Amino acid sequence: LSGGGKGKKHYHKRAAFLVRDFRSISSGNMSLRISFSVLAITLLLVGTSAHDLVEELNSISFGYTGVHGPQKWGSLSPLFSACSNGKRQSPVNIVKNKVVRNKNLKPLTRDYSTANATLVNNGFNIGLLFEENVGVLVTDGKNFSLKQMHWHSPSEHRINGEQFPTELHMVHKAADGSFAVVSILYQYGDADPILSKIKDELNELVKEVCAKNEESHIPVKALDTKHMEKKTRKYYRYIGSLTTPPCTENVTWSILGKVRSISKEQVELLQAPLDSTCKKNARPLQELNGRQIELFAELGNS
Repeated sequence: LSGGGKGKKHYHKRAAFLVRDFRSISSGNMSLRISFSVLAITLLLVGTSAHDLVEELNSISFGYTGVHGPQKWGSLSPLFSACSNGKRQSPVNIVKNKVVRNKNLKPLTRDYSTANATLVNNGFNIGLLFEENVGVLVTDGKNFSLKQMHWHSPSEHRINGEQFPTELHMVHKAADGSFAVVSILYQYGDADPILSKIKDELNELVKEVCAKNEESHIPVKALDTKHMEKKTRKYYRYIGSLTTPPCTENVTWSILGKVRSISKEQVELLQAPLDSTCKKNARPLQELNGRQIELFAELGNS
């Protein structure tokens, strides 16, 4: 595998990636179709023209080590200022004896189906982009459509200081533009079913990197995500941010209490195609700054 070298190869460039995601632009108004990248999703919230935005981002790189690492994200661009100035940032450490049980929280209602997807390597994580309606999350009386899911290794959120081998973020968007992310933590054990289903496509991503095809896209036909909607008996809730630049805030996080299993081989497959600076793509923990983490738990699951 070619890990990169210096300069441009060390950090992903996002201009071409963003151009791909700008599906339609009207004068003075951006109308973006949701993309695999959480970054591209939140650019809707930035008050600038699409052209200026792409030009600006063309010169920005970020990674997880060195001068482009998480401690420097906020200084890489004014667009990323929330990464250093935000007070409701993610990820966080969940301390069990400090969470507050909220009796007003309801079980997460998730209804997913079978849909075509695209497996994408954007340099800093591996994810699945859904081009069609794959299902909804209902929380706090609002419907959120599942748009994409992506993995971080090791986990970004921690439980009582424990970091897990992998974390999956399932990104949902509501009609009003707000976002809700369902987070699933993984420990080593049996293979994860959804990653087993896309093993061939993950291997294809690795081959694409070996062939120096950056930001590869591999079609995934009829991916069944039904098993992802298992009944939620316990989850942690707080308001945070995206965990990659621009670190946009007011994201509703639900971290599931049930830790699932993943094989070491699967974790290696998720890391293999990534840029050398992003193979361990977990943002450091952020301060709570007075935020309260709430708990939903059925009786016997506290």
